[in-house]
Amino acid sequence: MAKYFDVHPDNPQRRTIGTVADTIRSGGLIAYPTDSCFALGCRLGSRDGLDRIRAIRDLDDRHHFTLVCQNFAQLGQFVHIDNDVFRAIRAATPGRYTFILPATKEVPRQLLHPRKKTVGVRIPDHTVTQALLAELGEPLLSSTLLLPDEAEPLTQGWEIKERLDHVIDAVVDSGDCGTEPTTVVDFSGDVPEIVRRGAGDPSRFE
Repeated sequence: MAKYFDVHPDNPQRRTIGTVADTIRSGGLIAYPTDSCFALGCRLGSRDGLDRIRAIRDLDDRHHFTLVCQNFAQLGQFVHIDNDVFRAIRAATPGRYTFILPATKEVPRQLLHPRKKTVGVRIPDHTVTQALLAELGEPLLSSTLLLPDEAEPLTQGWEIKERLDHVIDAVVDSGDCGTEPTTVVDFSGDVPEIVRRGAGDPSRFE
């Protein structure tokens, strides 16, 4: 059964955040809030966590997973960014965007798009997520908590626990965080491409 953690949205309890981080370090898969909607997250090197996310969401190998990073310095370890792209992304973070970029060798091969060798990265503007990332000291391998054949992500912590109780290890609940996923911008080509229009304003990249 998944553990349920009720976390204060503005002042996350340090002990609770520490317990959640320990769950991730030990290979656990969690559901957690972000500034766009709930997400599934596990440790970057967890093959079991990756396989469970694929199974829960019924994903194929072309799906772009996201590395949720605490800050720009951390993000820069995992993707290649030229000066123009650096300025564009820096101006939009933290925020409700996911950026697709060429991956560095720090990214496990199984996370890469099989043809493009790219990965998604983002820096969320969410107090609880930031507290968890700071405690963890590394990115979270993540994917939007959108179940197969459903139009919108799950929004209530209690419902997530009820429906995914036996396939995840913990639910972090700090209240409703919306249903609109991030705006996804692909910077791997010659010009930015809006792959998904979501919670972040796409006009700045058009």
